[in-house]
Amino acid sequence: MLLNLHSYYSLRHGTLSLDQLLKGMMVNGYDTAVLTDINNSTGSLDFIRKGQEAGINILAGMEFRQDDICCFIAIAQNERGFSEINAYRTQLNLERAKVPAQAPEFKEVFVVYPLQQMGNFALKDYEYIGVRPSERSKAILMNKQQLSKAVILAPVTFEQADHIFHRQLRAIDHNLLISQLADEQVAPIDEVFVSKAMLIKHYAELPQILHNTHRLLAQCRFYMDFESVKNKATFTGNRYEDKQRLLKYTEEGFLRRYAKQDRVARERIERELEIIENLNFSSYFLITDDICRYARHCDYHYVGRGSGANSAVAYCLGITDVDPITLNLPFERFLNPKRKSSPDFDVDFSWKDRDDMYDYIFNSYQHGYTAMMGAMSTFHSRSILRELGKVYGLPKSEIDRLVHEPEHMLNKNEVTNTILSVYNRMADFPNQRTIHASGVLISEQPLVTYCALDYPPKGLPTMQFDMYVAEDIGFEKFDILSQCGIGHIKDCREIVQANQGITIDTRDPKRFFEDPKIAQQLRSANTIGCFYIESPAMRQLLTKLHCDDYPTLVAASSIIRPGVSSSGMMATFIQRHHDPSQVVYPHPVFKEQLEETYGVMVYQEDVMKIANAYGGLDMADADVLRRMMSGKYRSKDHLIEIESKYFDNCRAKGYDEKVSREIWRQMESFAGYSFNKAHSASFAVESYQSLYLKTYFPLEFMVSVLNNYGGFYNRKVYVNEARVAGATICLPCINCSEYQASIYGRDIYLGFDCMQHFESKQTERLVEERRRNGLYQSLEQFIKRTGMGLEQLIILIRIGAFRSFGNSKKELLWEAHLLLSKHAKTSPTVELFEIESRKPILPPLESDIIEDYYDEMELIGFCVSGTFFDLARSDFRGDVQARELLSYVGQTIRMVGDFVAEKYVKTKRGELMKFGTFFDIEGKFFDTVHFPPSLMQYPLMEAGIYLIEGKVVQEFGCPSLEVIRCAKMPLRPDPRSI
Repeated sequence: MLLNLHSYYSLRHGTLSLDQLLKGMMVNGYDTAVLTDINNSTGSLDFIRKGQEAGINILAGMEFRQDDICCFIAIAQNERGFSEINAYRTQLNLERAKVPAQAPEFKEVFVVYPLQQMGNFALKDYEYIGVRPSERSKAILMNKQQLSKAVILAPVTFEQADHIFHRQLRAIDHNLLISQLADEQVAPIDEVFVSKAMLIKHYAELPQILHNTHRLLAQCRFYMDFESVKNKATFTGNRYEDKQRLLKYTEEGFLRRYAKQDRVARERIERELEIIENLNFSSYFLITDDICRYARHCDYHYVGRGSGANSAVAYCLGITDVDPITLNLPFERFLNPKRKSSPDFDVDFSWKDRDDMYDYIFNSYQHGYTAMMGAMSTFHSRSILRELGKVYGLPKSEIDRLVHEPEHMLNKNEVTNTILSVYNRMADFPNQRTIHASGVLISEQPLVTYCALDYPPKGLPTMQFDMYVAEDIGFEKFDILSQCGIGHIKDCREIVQANQGITIDTRDPKRFFEDPKIAQQLRSANTIGCFYIESPAMRQLLTKLHCDDYPTLVAASSIIRPGVSSSGMMATFIQRHHDPSQVVYPHPVFKEQLEETYGVMVYQEDVMKIANAYGGLDMADADVLRRMMSGKYRSKDHLIEIESKYFDNCRAKGYDEKVSREIWRQMESFAGYSFNKAHSASFAVESYQSLYLKTYFPLEFMVSVLNNYGGFYNRKVYVNEARVAGATICLPCINCSEYQASIYGRDIYLGFDCMQHFESKQTERLVEERRRNGLYQSLEQFIKRTGMGLEQLIILIRIGAFRSFGNSKKELLWEAHLLLSKHAKTSPTVELFEIESRKPILPPLESDIIEDYYDEMELIGFCVSGTFFDLARSDFRGDVQARELLSYVGQTIRMVGDFVAEKYVKTKRGELMKFGTFFDIEGKFFDTVHFPPSLMQYPLMEAGIYLIEGKVVQEFGCPSLEVIRCAKMPLRPDPRSI
């Protein structure tokens, strides 16, 4: 009876979730309805799945709107009709076309035109007129032919109490004050559920309309097999060829990765291949292999990670560089005979290469069968208050106060009360469709079988539903990710080749694990710029663990995650790592399952082991726990059920209740943060590749870090690291610098990209002209050849880019202003015979190095000619330097540091404290701890040179300064401002 349901996927229009719609149907006596969200089918299959579970007949459709006008409603007669609707919406999205007043020629789709939108055209057999309950009087006046085409149109958009909420969403959508909304921009107040009996009563005088509606719905059905895998079924075209090709590629890789006589590896490979073939997953492996082969062909560095690294077949194929046999990683964690969904490969590429990887995938696999995974952006915290504040016309100052001081007495008024009353309602409410960060779907059937596709600005087709719905209907995505760390490795190889003529290979990283120089680099936590191990917290952890080998780094990559650290088990792991004799297992099961990690749950697999061995959960339920941790499981009811089962089993075994609850707490604290062991191992491999480059080619490595725009820290930190490693840091130069940083021997020239307010098009022109016609000889020649205007020229002069000419900045500024009077020609020219203008004779112009420092601070963000310390008024640089701290444990000292980073944390009492990171005059790092009392009295105010007094403490050889007091040191003034 209901042909026009809107869920909250009718974005900024509908207010009802899919579960609320189902509940509304059951409460009001409906057994059949059509979900027709506006211009999208995001929720269709999920709603159908939920309907099947609830025993309710849900049909699929879509409401086609142009702006605020409903042009027509399309209702799928079956699965093929649903594909037609999705294909048409996809075409409109691709062409950026408007919705026409008349529907296209559908084959297996019913079309309903709202009565008020009926155009002057004849209706086809499958087209109807929708009559709202409020339009019954008009329907009574219809002639017999029109009445034969009339059906009930009773849209459901919100609950009765949600009409104001609906209006707020419409105002946000139109960026209008709520009082400015026009009637046509808002749904009528009657778009709510009414009981089926009441709806039939409304049309009692129009039995023909009732009959037509029943007949239309009776001709529709929709079935979806939610159990079958929807990914591309074969790679070569048939399963036998897939099997043979996978066997061939694996054998070739086996001979590269393992000794020919390695029986353990041979047996493991044969077992994996048998499982892969039996579960028909050869295609998934071959597609991933195809992507990686293309990357290797292009010399793109990549890292295969995630649970895929549990596979020795993937290791042989070169998808991953993690050897699962060495690390005792079970293949069953990745793929096992009981697993219904596809395995999951994550492959990281450089951010520079990922777009080309997407191009390859979308060009290699059939158009219409390949798309980006969609995602749903939701309303969050402050954005809710700001959006609602705008629609109610609050000035910015009042909105800021509402956001930052919600309890302020001036916030207590009618408008803010209205805003706050819907705050919880809007939290995590769908706002707009977007793109998943990395997911790609490659389908056996055309993707419009499942939903319409969007075409966002990048132009790649994108599914309208998210990863959760994709998984529920039988898809598993390919994750094609990007990160700066990959770019560091690839670019460093190229820079070393250009600067030193050395060809280096970072593949087969096992050799790095045994290198004593790399071990020392890791042990000393000299890891700035290295993927995943450069943050202050990670460097402290490496120091505390005295980490100098691969297995310990694998563990460190996981225990640094919030799930382990928040449970208190990171500290326990460190203690037990240094003294295994002190390990106390809460139960013998822990010794059996977790002896390698001293009884500490470090990896997702550890939780599964304990849930099974201690809590008596079968591996299916243990896997639900694991999936919940990775954010891939949505059923809270199932989790509650598993929790009850866990504690019932523990009581049945006679376990101490307190012990059982503590173990559950530890497992629960992992939620959303823990890594599987293969993931940690993959990260550790990439860390070792970075460490190898930093150890043996530190200058080129730091250039590559700069050119990939860093990692955890800002540019200043990486420049400091290069200087400490022995580089001479040079300011941008018009005759030596490129767009990005470059290195010549030990001289690193910063690129023009580091300069604020300098336009990239000017860089392109400057560099290209220099390549074509040689170095620049004078300022006047530079202006003639580049045509650069005065504003951009002044930036270059102030940063010292013309220093090779031998003139002072002030002389160059005078000359620039004389050459570029407002009537001067500035278009680029190249003259056959250069005739330079006569330069003015200037009196001696005084200059001060402090002026240069301030220019560099303003234009680059930090000092290059000197250090930030050179700007301090005082020459005091501290009683102690960072390298000496361990000699002063327990003593109160004073240090001077350049601020690097900070981290807020809350104490158990809810008070704010901070951890700070600084480097000293020698460029060496030290860490500070600011407990709530000192932080409140002596706040840490980010960038600056700080004088810090504190007590030196150490934990497992890692020193830090517990701050008693601190303050920014005053700086010398800019002479030009005196």
